[in-house]
Amino acid sequence: MRDPSIRRSVALFRAFMQEQADPEYCYGLLARDAAQQVEKHVPLKGATVVDIGGGSGHFTEEFRRRGAQSFLFEPDPGELYGHGRKPEGAVVADGYLLPLADGTADVTFSSNVLEHVSDPQTFLSEMVRVTRPGGLIYVSFTNWYSPWGGHETAPWHYLGAERARARYERRTGRAAKHTLGENLFAVHVGPTLRHVRSRDDVRIVSARSRYWPFLAGAITRVPGLREFATWNLLLILRRCPS
Repeated sequence: MRDPSIRRSVALFRAFMQEQADPEYCYGLLARDAAQQVEKHVPLKGATVVDIGGGSGHFTEEFRRRGAQSFLFEPDPGELYGHGRKPEGAVVADGYLLPLADGTADVTFSSNVLEHVSDPQTFLSEMVRVTRPGGLIYVSFTNWYSPWGGHETAPWHYLGAERARARYERRTGRAAKHTLGENLFAVHVGPTLRHVRSRDDVRIVSARSRYWPFLAGAITRVPGLREFATWNLLLILRRCPS
């Protein structure tokens, strides 16, 4: 599917709606889509790819299918072995302190992780550290004011995180997986872009909505609007020479 395209966006949206019932289909499609995006900028065959916070390994496995040497670093064993999967070559490790030497990876990859860390700037710095000069950094996250910012409690998070959690528990009979300030954080498009632009160790290749079918780059340049309409910010960065 062409990226961006309405057909692609509809397919991804439908997959998201089936996430709970069919996670293999949902994350398999998302992994193929992300790998295609990476391959627009760097060939994956023979590349060393570090997947940070990749859950149960769908992205890592897709990179390997495309010929990459891909390694998964996931801090949560529950996520790592979720859905009965046991990804090969995975390491339980914190994204703040990866057990890797400087400049190890041709590509560092992080999909929908940044909103789950309390210190996004340190997390990004660690991604940059382990990327070789000239290498690619792919990072996407769901910004707080997007329609999906509250994750399973969305869109009621617009009325307040605690109110949204209480509503979710009343409707489902179980507590929400995510709690603002514990394992979900309000990360925003504008401050993230300003931070990345202020760095002298990376340059921005692309800053765009990950899923939006048109004007994907334009909406990230409009303050205010971008916090709602971006939905999910995708940053593709290039590590500057030392």
